[in-house]
Amino acid sequence: MSDQQNKHALEVKILERSYVVGCPEDKQEDLLKSAKYLDKKMREIRESGKVIGTERIAIMAALNIAYEMLNQNESQAQADSNDQLNRINDKLSAALAALRQDDGKINAA
Repeated sequence: MSDQQNKHALEVKILERSYVVGCPEDKQEDLLKSAKYLDKKMREIRESGKVIGTERIAIMAALNIAYEMLNQNESQAQADSNDQLNRINDKLSAALAALRQDDGKINAA
C-alpha cells in the first residue's frame, strides 16, 4: 500500500480559513492539535496589531514556534547532559569508595 492510500483528508481551520490536509489516520489527532496551536499563535500575533497580513502573521508564528522548539530541545539536551554527569559522578564516587576500602584492607594487613 502506498503512502497516498494510507492518508485521509482532514480539514483544519486556521484564522477562519479551512485547509484540507492529507494525514495518516493514526496521526490525525496530532495534526488537529498542531493546527489548533498554530491558530492560537497566529491569533495572538494578529491581535497584537504589530503584524498585518496573513502571510506575515504565519511567518512570525512559524518563527516563534521554531524558537520555542529549539529552546525546548536545548533545555532537554542540558537536562540529559546533567543526568549523564550525575551518573558519571555516582560511578566515580563508587569507584573511590571501593579504592578506599581496598586501601584500608591493604594497610590493615
